[in-house]
Amino acid sequence: MTPTPTSTTAAQDAPDVTYYVLIGGSALAVLTSFVFFIIWIKKYRSLTKTIAELRRGRHSPLPALPPTVPQSFDDDSEAPLQRQSSEQASGLPWKPPQHCGFSKEHVRLLQLIKAGKEGVFYKAKMTRGTCRGHSMVTCKIAKEGVSPKQVEREVSVMKKLGYHKNILQLLGWNSTQEPYTLIMEFVQYGTLRSFLQTQRDKLSSDPELQSLLTIASYHTALAMEHLHSKMVVHGDLALRNVMVGQFPWEVRLTEFGLARDMSSMRSRRSSRKKKHRERVPLRWYPPEYFRNNHYSFKGDVWAFGVLLWEMQTFGSVPYASLATSDEVVYHICAGRKNAIPDSCRPEITQILHDCWLEPYTLRPAFTDIVRTLENVMEDDSDYVNVDNKS
Repeated sequence: MTPTPTSTTAAQDAPDVTYYVLIGGSALAVLTSFVFFIIWIKKYRSLTKTIAELRRGRHSPLPALPPTVPQSFDDDSEAPLQRQSSEQASGLPWKPPQHCGFSKEHVRLLQLIKAGKEGVFYKAKMTRGTCRGHSMVTCKIAKEGVSPKQVEREVSVMKKLGYHKNILQLLGWNSTQEPYTLIMEFVQYGTLRSFLQTQRDKLSSDPELQSLLTIASYHTALAMEHLHSKMVVHGDLALRNVMVGQFPWEVRLTEFGLARDMSSMRSRRSSRKKKHRERVPLRWYPPEYFRNNHYSFKGDVWAFGVLLWEMQTFGSVPYASLATSDEVVYHICAGRKNAIPDSCRPEITQILHDCWLEPYTLRPAFTDIVRTLENVMEDDSDYVNVDNKS
């Protein structure tokens, strides 16, 4: 049978289509290879240039470290603590601390200050040299299970905060070998909670007690105002995390293990999952955390209210009658508050109520709290005690 003209044309066109597909595929492969080759050449030249500049000293990717004292160490010891020059011990402007490794044998622990869930604070002494000019220091030793990443995150937050008179300053740290340790400046009287507990009898008889507590509250609020101005949420604001150098004028905030830099987070919702809720200080946390897993700047304001209540009760435990975590969470979510002592001055009582407002958007900012406390302190200074002999 003679083929039709249509079938003959189709048979002739088929090889032509295959030919053009092969040509197109080959051209695309060659073009792709050429592009990758150009990119590789550029990266190679850039790398070569960077290496050359580093060799000439034009780049300094690492900060210059102060000289160390050559020493020998046991197998289980850590890197030596760097000596600091006398200039750093003087009253020069604050400089961010450099990474500071140290040996256990060069830090002698003298007295336990406080023990937290993630770290233990000690009064300590440098037995060889100083740490940025300090021989007496506060030493925080991370507990087992705390990762180097957690320590580095805490260090990052403290470095971002810089110098503030009401924040315990970081001097050095070691996050390379266990136990991971932070070295901070020393304060004489330990935590404000233990100070108030031990001095309760003396302070209770002081007619100026409320003024003294107001001053301590003011300096704590100043520290928190500074934190929030740096976009940092503390997340663990409590009386146990305020240290006393000289009561009430010299109090310093510490313990930034739960702090978060909100400027680097995509969401301001807490990153702590509810199943890990037992790792946070429940008695100081606001209702929105338990309802919506939300903790932000206003959560710190709620905790500040609890801290003020602790001051008024000389370091009592919030919700002391509640034994279990479930009871505490239910109590807070139900809107029940700690009973405010009758001895609390009206101005502080009002601040307490404001800190515990719901929804959390109604709570004041620390700038407002600082201004209120300044007005209270100014009113106190307008009155002096005089002897009435008439």
